[in-house]
Amino acid sequence: MVFKRLLGSLGVGAPTVDTVLDPAPALPGGTLSGQVHLKGGQADFDIEHITLELVARVEAEREDGESDGIVVFDRFTVGGGFRLAAQEPRSVPFSVMLPWETPVTELYGQPLGIVLGVRTELAVAGAKDKGDLDQLTVAPLPAQEAILEALGQLGFGFKSADLEYGHIAGTGQQLPFYQEIELTPAPQYAHQVNEIELTFLTGPGGLEVVLEADKRGGLFSSGHDALTRFTVGHHDVRDWTAEVDGRLRQLVEHRSAYGSQAAYGQGAPYTDHGHGDQHHHDHHRSGPGMGTAVAAGAAGLAVGVVGGMVAAEVVDEIGDFFEGDDEGEE
Repeated sequence: MVFKRLLGSLGVGAPTVDTVLDPAPALPGGTLSGQVHLKGGQADFDIEHITLELVARVEAEREDGESDGIVVFDRFTVGGGFRLAAQEPRSVPFSVMLPWETPVTELYGQPLGIVLGVRTELAVAGAKDKGDLDQLTVAPLPAQEAILEALGQLGFGFKSADLEYGHIAGTGQQLPFYQEIELTPAPQYAHQVNEIELTFLTGPGGLEVVLEADKRGGLFSSGHDALTRFTVGHHDVRDWTAEVDGRLRQLVEHRSAYGSQAAYGQGAPYTDHGHGDQHHHDHHRSGPGMGTAVAAGAAGLAVGVVGGMVAAEVVDEIGDFFEGDDEGEE
């Protein structure tokens, strides 16, 4: 980004900062690299530290309804301890590792509507200023992409994706929020379910895949949610379409042992903030097809109904939502 603004809390004549991320999308658990470009102010300044914050727009369910807020989910000090002379240009390279559970923001280059950013904090002479904010783009890991591709091959369509504040009980979740990807049912499942919700909980050893079905009610029964979860390795080689189809059939045709209260089981180490025991996500999204169709440029997982609107909004919200909204941070 261009030098966005003078560092307001440091006063007129203070240094300016511009963080430039490497252009390739990052991966969960992978390396985020770039450079922090500084330009000296009207006098010499002692740069105490340069810190990068990973920030996300997250939804939270409260008693009076939903609200959005900023969550800082990691911090890295990448430089500092030097004097920046008046008008001196200086670049500070950095390379940091993203958390494994960093949400995916795009698939096949199409945005999913998830808003992540890298915010730069500069500490000078005892004062701090968050002087630059950049959009963070994260692509799926191979196993994540394979599962999404399998869902597309089966005929599931993308509705939307968001980040939910809280923990999925009984899992090894590390971040204070989790990503939901909501899907319209494939034709062969449409008479049984209203939608499928997918969450990846990623770690060094692989993925925990959480699938939840919003099952339709029958003539003499009401609808209910059923949930299952399974783990896969980062480098597993499987018939992913058959694997996912089998998991889904088991989920929708039989009430899963992980469904309802058992899903967030007795003695589980985490609680589900604001969601209750019945299910862990309850949001609705829009758009058709997925998988290969996205790569081919057809009605895609990320495009669909939300299409260009999402692409524009993500760019706008990086500036409009994050900047100057510190009071909304968790």
